[in-house]
Amino acid sequence: MENQKIFRYDEPFKLESGQWLPEFELAYTTFGQLNPAMDNVIWVCHAFTGNANPTDWWNGLIGEKRLYNPSEHFIVCANILGSHYGSTNALSKNPITGEPYYHDFPFVTIRDVVRSLDILRQHLGIYKINTLLGGSLGGQQALEWAIIQPDLIENLILFSTNAIHSPWGIAFNESQRMAIAADPSWTERHAKAGMNGMKVARSIALLSYRNYGTYNRTQSRDEGQVDFFRANTYQNYQGEKLGKRFNAFSYWTLSKMFDSHDLGRGRGKVEDVLAGIRAKTLVIGISSDVLFPPEEQAFIAKHIPEAHYALIESLYGHDGFLIEFEAMTETITNWSKTKVYKEN
Repeated sequence: MENQKIFRYDEPFKLESGQWLPEFELAYTTFGQLNPAMDNVIWVCHAFTGNANPTDWWNGLIGEKRLYNPSEHFIVCANILGSHYGSTNALSKNPITGEPYYHDFPFVTIRDVVRSLDILRQHLGIYKINTLLGGSLGGQQALEWAIIQPDLIENLILFSTNAIHSPWGIAFNESQRMAIAADPSWTERHAKAGMNGMKVARSIALLSYRNYGTYNRTQSRDEGQVDFFRANTYQNYQGEKLGKRFNAFSYWTLSKMFDSHDLGRGRGKVEDVLAGIRAKTLVIGISSDVLFPPEEQAFIAKHIPEAHYALIESLYGHDGFLIEFEAMTETITNWSKTKVYKEN
């Protein structure tokens, strides 16, 4: 069922910053088969530390006997530029120098990522995306793609994302980068540079992914306890866990990518840009999300023509879009039965 490959683009790729990647690779995974009508494509955009296999992190939505299953759909997901899971990133070899990029890896924006994904789409011979879906950083990508190519996407599903990354979100990301920069090893040019700092960064991030109520429920303290709390071990565990599968360079690159997100940059008012999206759109928010508050999703839905907004009640904060599969499946299923009539 799973078919992971590497797409190689051998031409220079100019980035939004004016910098260039001499070439790039994208690791991507496909499930199922493209049907003769070529109208069964489900394209998934992954979030911050996600990979190209959505059955790893969205297994409640994607896979056998799930809403999006390979027996009916051709499911595509690519690991984005700068990430750790097979695509060109700071640990990749720079073909010009023959050495890894490390700190010299160029600044990559959401728009750069979407342009690279669209090159992959063309390589795969996909001319219509039935459904494009993504959450958080993946939702930012999906929004950009729906704007850049409004006639490509029929259905757009956005989870826990925003139209412009907030000062609140940027502050969280900067605090995490400060933790990485405070690691004395961060200035060194090797794959493990900044690793201890990244573990602290992940601990900071968890505070924004969950919330006060979540910690009270899942990391409660015992009566009379004065030290060695569950919350202590949980924060350390999450840092160590990410340290086994990620690197500080990709963490830095993708957190800066988050901050770059602004649909209105060079285009005008964000509201007017959203109004240009033609896909039938569902926007889902999580009630307890403090990083991407529901008002950000409500704003998106308000300004995309005929978009539907749904709020899912959950204790799990921003991580709710990776947990509340039953509620999300029900919401998507009900929405998919509705018809939207738009003027040409």
